[in-house]
Amino acid sequence: MKRLGLIASVLASLHLLVLLAGFVAPYDPVEQTRTLPFAPPAHLHFVDSRGQFHLRPFVYALVPDSENFESYVEDTTQRFPVQFMVSGSAYNVLPGLESRLHLFGVHAPARVSLLGTDGLGRDVLSRLLHGGRMSIGAGLIATLCALLVGMGLGTLAGFFGGRVDAAVMRLADLFMAVPWLYLLFAVRAALPLHLDTRATFLLLVAVLGIVGWARPARMIRGIVLSARERTFVTAARGFGARAPYLLKRHIVPQTLGVVLTQAGLLVPQYILAEVTLSFLGLGVGEPTPSWGAMLGSLQQYSVLTSYWWMFTPAIALVAVAISYYALTSMVHERMRLAAS
Repeated sequence: MKRLGLIASVLASLHLLVLLAGFVAPYDPVEQTRTLPFAPPAHLHFVDSRGQFHLRPFVYALVPDSENFESYVEDTTQRFPVQFMVSGSAYNVLPGLESRLHLFGVHAPARVSLLGTDGLGRDVLSRLLHGGRMSIGAGLIATLCALLVGMGLGTLAGFFGGRVDAAVMRLADLFMAVPWLYLLFAVRAALPLHLDTRATFLLLVAVLGIVGWARPARMIRGIVLSARERTFVTAARGFGARAPYLLKRHIVPQTLGVVLTQAGLLVPQYILAEVTLSFLGLGVGEPTPSWGAMLGSLQQYSVLTSYWWMFTPAIALVAVAISYYALTSMVHERMRLAAS
């Protein structure tokens, strides 16, 4: 139980950080500082250059190294304490509700880039958080669409049987036979290369949701086929209960376990699909951050071998995927033990 709670807490914390990206991120994700391309992660200090200890962490401004133009050194002549609850770049808390409050920051000209900067001097931590909102959001919404369609069609097929069942299952077989990743490539390649960010996001979500309903539908159909033959369902039908009542009261609740398990499996798959498309330049494009677009810079050999902090979107992706799979596995095991 403790392990399950720990994994659930980690997953909830990751989603909360992404949800509060505007507040937690110290900078605007598209703000460029051309004088600091590929600056390394900022070092938080408690002891200054004279050996004096300070309770509040601070950073030094970075300046180009005079001996190596590709590296930076700290200017130790002035400290820049880290401030909390500071005013910074504007962001939308909700549609139409703007705020400038950030969790932390420092005064210019220093920058507190805890995960460094990219080739345009943009803060990687800020882009990681905002990019997670795009990538995880696509996975969650696409999963919701797929499960709603799969649950509706699977329930109808299992409950009514006959021609309805045959038609839905043949359609499910068709969608399961189609390689959905290549279908995504084909659909995106057939559209104009430069699409509005919102249009691209909705397109990805729609295609992922449409092609992913078949497997959940087949599993839900099996649960419904079994549930409709239960004694209490037969008794309720004998007392005159109609189909909507039977579905709502007796049958659909029995499918919720399968739906939750499928959700835990589909979300990381769809996040990976969005990351893959954006990595290949077919998804959300610049300057809007997404994990796939951020990883696209690793296609350059110099970036791949020299700047380790550019791998942080991949680390975040692995952490989210493992957390989902671990949580799903543990929930499934507990449900199996409870049923036995």
